[in-house]
Amino acid sequence: MTRCSTGKRLYSTEQVAENSLIEAHIHFEYKSGAGPKAVYKCDECGAYHLTSQGVMNVRLSQLLADGTIQKQKEAGRWNDKFKKH
Repeated sequence: MTRCSTGKRLYSTEQVAENSLIEAHIHFEYKSGAGPKAVYKCDECGAYHLTSQGVMNVRLSQLLADGTIQKQKEAGRWNDKFKKH
């Protein structure tokens, strides 16, 4: 995995970074207000990174508000249960 000189993971486009941001919220349990919440273009490497600073990404905010993230988490838990049997 390639990383920036800042130590952060590189995402080639804003869309790829945004999708990874949303996937992170589906797969990991962040406390309210914690975890990555936006993407930005890095001045060091020119790629995109996730950040916990600044204003929350609009798409992430919408998916959290409408329950989509929670539904995806629940679907993942059920999928894991079925894999074990």
